[in-house]
Amino acid sequence: MAFYKLIPSQISKISPPADPYFREAWAFCVAWAEGQESFVLHTSGSTGTPKPICLTRAQMQASAAMTQQAIGLQKGQTALVCLNTAYIAGTMMLVRGMVIGLTMYVVPPSANPFEHLPTEISVDFAAFVPLQLQTALDLSLHARLNALRTIIVGGAPVHRGLLSQIQALSVSVYSTFGMTETVSHVALQRLNGAEASETYQLLPRIEASTDERGCLRVRGPVTAQEWVQTNDLIEWIDSQHFRITGRADNIINSGGVKIQLEKVEEAIGRIWGDWGRFFVWWQPDDTLGQKLVLVVENAPNLDFENVKKQLKTTLSSYEIPKKIYSVEKFAETPTGKIDKHATFVRIVNQINP
Repeated sequence: MAFYKLIPSQISKISPPADPYFREAWAFCVAWAEGQESFVLHTSGSTGTPKPICLTRAQMQASAAMTQQAIGLQKGQTALVCLNTAYIAGTMMLVRGMVIGLTMYVVPPSANPFEHLPTEISVDFAAFVPLQLQTALDLSLHARLNALRTIIVGGAPVHRGLLSQIQALSVSVYSTFGMTETVSHVALQRLNGAEASETYQLLPRIEASTDERGCLRVRGPVTAQEWVQTNDLIEWIDSQHFRITGRADNIINSGGVKIQLEKVEEAIGRIWGDWGRFFVWWQPDDTLGQKLVLVVENAPNLDFENVKKQLKTTLSSYEIPKKIYSVEKFAETPTGKIDKHATFVRIVNQINP
């Protein structure tokens, strides 16, 4: 079976599917329908070691209700569940389906989110990671994307090239901000159309502030009214809108100069074109302490000297990568995010077998 259809009102009458992945999604929905009060999920591991987190039914219901209010989901609509349901983004698609009453089409996680969904099936709502949305656009699946009413995309930054392509879509596309500890997203940013914005807007009933580093912290019904501290550096526009400027744990010290990795990646993104995925990282250096490097995926013919020449117009000499590494395929977390640390470990192991 390429996909599995879940109808909330009929969940108690549905026999368990044979496929192990579909069976887990079915089992979660059955537990939800039976009133289970708490669920244990795991963080994705993109910013640290994966860890188990216990979330209550009330927290998850509050998150689903806030998303429903923010983007206008309605009972009877359909949803594509193409994210790994063992992690928060995929789990919350199941919760939204159960709480709101969405007919869900569950498919195995894949770079192409429509790979396992027959063309005659249309859906109203989907959540993607950037790689999935990029793959759909690269495969010229614009018609299938535009058949949706709303797309939310999260789990990793939306790079400039993808953002530019999103402008050609008529479907409403939102970037999400959140994590497992906040029960999926707590803020949305419209990426296209007349309502496109450069800032995130907090969802209803979410309170936020910053710590002494300028990093965002949030609380609300999704956190059981407990403050959840992030490492995301933000700039407030007003009390409800903010712009992400980087992460406190993405700052390196190279030759005594602090370098914000997101700033460098943004500058590279402006000149990148269609070279594909990349990220900047660091490696130990006897002189600089931490040396800035550029890691690219499947781009062996990239003109690195030309890249450095163009970067000199916007970055200081310290912020320009000192070396480039090209790998055939990036390591990824189970949720489809680039695992920068694991990717660079592979590079180190290749250099020093």
